Amino acid sequence: MEDAMYMQRCLQLAKIGAGSVSPNPMVGSVIVCEGRIIGEGYHKKAGKAHAEVEAIESVRSEERHLLSKSTLYVNLEPCSHYGRTPPCSGRIIEEGIPRVVIAALDPNEKVSGGGAAMLRNAGVEVITGVLKEEALYLNRRFYTFHQKKRPHIVLKWAESSDGFIAGSEGRRKISNALSDRLVHRWRMEEDAILIGRKTAQIDNPKLNNRLYYGKSPVRMLIDPKNRLPSNLLLFTDDDNLVIINEIKSLKKLGKEWVKTKLADGLMSALKELALRKNLLSIFVEGGAYTLNYFLENGYYDELRIIRNKNLLLGQGVRAPVWAVLGLQWNAHFFVGDDEIMILEHAG
Repeated sequence: MEDAMYMQRCLQLAKIGAGSVSPNPMVGSVIVCEGRIIGEGYHKKAGKAHAEVEAIESVRSEERHLLSKSTLYVNLEPCSHYGRTPPCSGRIIEEGIPRVVIAALDPNEKVSGGGAAMLRNAGVEVITGVLKEEALYLNRRFYTFHQKKRPHIVLKWAESSDGFIAGSEGRRKISNALSDRLVHRWRMEEDAILIGRKTAQIDNPKLNNRLYYGKSPVRMLIDPKNRLPSNLLLFTDDDNLVIINEIKSLKKLGKEWVKTKLADGLMSALKELALRKNLLSIFVEGGAYTLNYFLENGYYDELRIIRNKNLLLGQGVRAPVWAVLGLQWNAHFFVGDDEIMILEHAG
């Protein structure tokens, strides 16, 4: 019970790094001596100190001697290899910490049990599996990327109460201002954002994060024949854009055209891009055609649906049908009049 309590604190700390640490996982760490937290930390940014080192460094100088009788808690297995930072397992051993509690093992083949083994071989007591499911869910993007060798895919759309994502006249504002801020938070948390040609042409979006703090995702556009006009915001601003098409491969002024046979190669292209650019996740905000393509082919891990309970459109572009997919509910809440539904692929 006590181990679970301190691991919960690790998970709280880890979440602070959302949107800042990719392609690394979100990790928090707590050091406890005789029922008292003497140090804690979290991974703040890729390339910076890991959570375990942050926690060790946070211990006051007059309490450093307590490390030799403390327990270090961490929601992901400490690394055992040299990357941009030295191995955390080595630092734990060096500090003489006798007990380490880990929520989940690292799926990265560079670690994958090596950190726990390194600690045990040095005589450290290692406990694993405390709040494992919670830890796996927190870093689900990281696990999908390393275990399935593909990006974690999130599909998002807003719909009216009668199931339309656009009116017969075209674009229609559906979600409210607070829901818009939530969507921009979601954008910040993912590595890339993707839309199709029609959405780009009709909505002319920027696809960046403007309403929440933090980064903007890498922008991706599916334009098979490169027919979109060059005066769209996606082409005229300074942010990077990846255009997935069937015509050319080219890098020019922050824009990258990636050539692939879209009829059978879209997911292959997305996998290749994700692995090459270290993109753990893709946030799909496309229109009906793009969303249905991903749904029909099973290319998704999560759905995030915003339903305006007070808006009736009567006709227009139908929202994707998801109720028959056997999805698992993850969250269900309201933001003003907007109903937010978050569901997961059952497979």
